[in-house]
Amino acid sequence: MSRTDRINRQALFGDETVDYRCPVEPDAGDTVLLRFRTAKENVVRVYLLQDNGERKEMRPASGEKQPVFAFYETEVSLTEEPYRYCFQIERDGEVCWYSKIGVSDQPEWNYAFQITPGFHTPDWAKGAVIYQIFVDRFRNGCPDNDVRDGEYLYVDGLPVKQVKVWEQTPETLDVNNFYGGDLQGVLEKLDYLEELGVEVIYFNPIFVSPSNHKYDIQDYDYIDPHYGKIINDISCQVQAGGTNREALGYITRVTDKVNLEASNAFFAEVVEEIHRRGMRVILDGVFNHCGSFNKWMDRERIYEEQDGYEKGAYVSGESPYRNFFRFTGGHWPYNVHYDGWWGHDTLPKLNYEESPELYAYIMKIGQKWVSEPYHVDGWRLDVAADLGHSEPFNHRFWKDFRKHVKAAKPDALILAEHYGNPAGWLMGDQWDTVMNYDAFMEPLTWFLTGLEKHSDERRDDLYADGELFFRTMAHEMSRFHVQSLQVAMNELSNHDHSRFLTRTNRMVGRIGSMGVEAAEQGIKKSVLRMAVTVQMTWPGAPTIYYGDEAGLCGWTDPDNRRTYPWGHEDTELIEFHKVMIGIHKAYSALKTGSLKPLAAGRHLIAYGRFNRENRLAVILNNSESPMWVEIPVWEIGVRPDGMMKRLLMTSGDSYDSREVDAPIKDGVLAMELPPESSVIFVESIEED
Repeated sequence: MSRTDRINRQALFGDETVDYRCPVEPDAGDTVLLRFRTAKENVVRVYLLQDNGERKEMRPASGEKQPVFAFYETEVSLTEEPYRYCFQIERDGEVCWYSKIGVSDQPEWNYAFQITPGFHTPDWAKGAVIYQIFVDRFRNGCPDNDVRDGEYLYVDGLPVKQVKVWEQTPETLDVNNFYGGDLQGVLEKLDYLEELGVEVIYFNPIFVSPSNHKYDIQDYDYIDPHYGKIINDISCQVQAGGTNREALGYITRVTDKVNLEASNAFFAEVVEEIHRRGMRVILDGVFNHCGSFNKWMDRERIYEEQDGYEKGAYVSGESPYRNFFRFTGGHWPYNVHYDGWWGHDTLPKLNYEESPELYAYIMKIGQKWVSEPYHVDGWRLDVAADLGHSEPFNHRFWKDFRKHVKAAKPDALILAEHYGNPAGWLMGDQWDTVMNYDAFMEPLTWFLTGLEKHSDERRDDLYADGELFFRTMAHEMSRFHVQSLQVAMNELSNHDHSRFLTRTNRMVGRIGSMGVEAAEQGIKKSVLRMAVTVQMTWPGAPTIYYGDEAGLCGWTDPDNRRTYPWGHEDTELIEFHKVMIGIHKAYSALKTGSLKPLAAGRHLIAYGRFNRENRLAVILNNSESPMWVEIPVWEIGVRPDGMMKRLLMTSGDSYDSREVDAPIKDGVLAMELPPESSVIFVESIEED
C-alpha cells in the first residue's frame, strides 16, 4: 500500500453514489450529505467548492471503522437550480482538486459533479439485465400469421418473401424478407429468458409496418398482426384508387380492424405474462419519421378506398393529415414531394412544428402504451436527437413527452438512441438515459478488438490501450448524472452494428464485400467472454442482443439480424452468460456501487466496483501471453492483509466459476493472468 509524506492521491475518492451523496436523487428543498475520502491522517483540510466561487470546509466524519481511509462530509441545501461542485484537498502547502475525472492540479469545472434536483430514474432499471429482441428473427410461434410470398409489394415493385428455412442467412437486400418471428414465439421462450436471468425485454418496433425492421411505421395505434393475431384471413388485394394497378401495400388482413384489435389484445396478454414473471417491457418509439405506407401519408394508396380511414396527405391536398408532413413541390393527387429523413422518401419526416394535431397525437401514443391495458414499462426512442427541425424545438418536444409519459406511469423508463454528448437531454426534464455507445460500446470494442462498431474500420493505435480506455470512459461518463449512467443501455451488439463475436476476428468487412461465411472466421470466444465480463460488471444496464449469448455472428445490418439458432445454440456460451448474470445480480455494488480504475497498461485493464456491502475487482489480460499483475485493491477498501475470493476466471476456450481464495498482502492482489483472460474477485468479509 502506498505511503508518502505528500497527499496520497491514490486514496482520494468521491462520486455520486449513495456512499458519497445521500440522497442520490434529491428534490428541490432537500438537504444533501456530501462525503469525500482520503488516506487516514494524510491531509489537513478538504473543501467543497461550488462553481460560483464559494468554498466550504468539510468536517471529519465520525464512526468510520476503515483502517486505511478517512472521510470528510458536509451538508448542502438545494434550491430548484442545478448544484455543481468539486473538492479541494490540502496538506502542508500542497493542493489538488477532485472532479468526475479524478485528481487534478487545478479545478476541472468541465467535469464537475452535479446535482439536478428532481431528476429521478426508475429504480427497477438501475443495473437491470435487458434482452433485445428483433421479433421477426427470434422465434416463429404462429405460422398462421406469417407474411406470404408476394403478399404485397414493399417499394419500387419489390415483392415481400416468406423465408421457409429458419437457418437461412440474410440476403444483402433483406428488408422484404420475413422469417415469421412473432410475439407468440416470444411467449413460448419466456422460460428460457427467465432462466437466463433477463429482467427487461426490449422489443425492436412491433407496430404495423411493411418492413421486417419496422422502423417505417404504418400505424402507431396497433401491433402488426404478423406479430400478433390474424382472425380474418382475407386474401384479396386492395385495388389502388380506382386504377387497374395493384396497390403497393398490405393485403387487407393487416388493415382489418378485427385483426388489429385482436393483435393489441394479444400483446396485452404477452405483457401481462412477462410482468407475472417479474420482468419488464420496453417498446421502440419511432417518432422522428414514419413510413410512406403510413395511413397519414398513404403514398402506396392502401387506405384510399377503405372504410374507416381518412384520405392520406399524399392522396389529397385536403387530407386532415396535410400538415403532418412538410411538402416541397408537385401537385395532388399522387405527385407531391415531401421531406424524407436523410432524403429517404420511404421515411417521411414528421412535421411537428406545423401540426399541433400531430404533436398531441404522439403525446397520446406515448401515454397509451404505458397505460391500461398494455402497461409497458418504457420507451426506447429512435434517432431522438433528429426529431423536429431545430434543436430548441427538439428539447421542447421531449420535455412534453416526458411529462405525458411520466404522468401516465411515473416509473416508466425513457431511453434514447443517441451518438455523441447527451448532456443537454439528461437534465432531468427529457430523457432518463441513452443507448450507451460513447461511454461503453465503442471504448470497449476499441480496447478488445481494435475495430469500429460496424466492423468498418480497424485502428491498431486504439487496440489494447488500457490507459486510453479509462481516459475515454471517464470523459464520456462525466456527461451523465449517476442516475442516468446506472440505467444506460450497455450493449456489445445490436440491430445496427456488427455482432461483437464477429468483431473479435479483427477483420474489416460487410456482407456485400466479404460474404456471410467470413463473419464466422477467426472469431475468438475468449475475447467475447472478456467483453461480457466487463458488460456485467460496469455501471449501467447490461443489454444482450438476442443470440449473442448463443454464439451468433454477423456483419452489420442486415447480417446482424440472423435468426436465433434454436437447436444449434452454443450451450457453453449460454451457461457462461447465466453465470455472469448471476454474479451481476448477486452484488449490489455491480448495480449501483462506485467505480475506480486500479491498473492499466498495454493489453491490461483492472477496476474495482464497491460499496458498503461488497468490494469487487475485475482484471482483464487482452494479450496472447500470460501477464503478472499486482492490483492495489486497498484503493477500493479491501483490507490490507485480508482475503479475496475468486468468483470467475475466463481463459482461452473455457471459464472456471469455482471459488478460489486469494490472499491480499499490503493491500495488493498479485497473480499471473492467463492469455486472453478475465477474472473477478470479491472481498471475503470476516464477521466482527
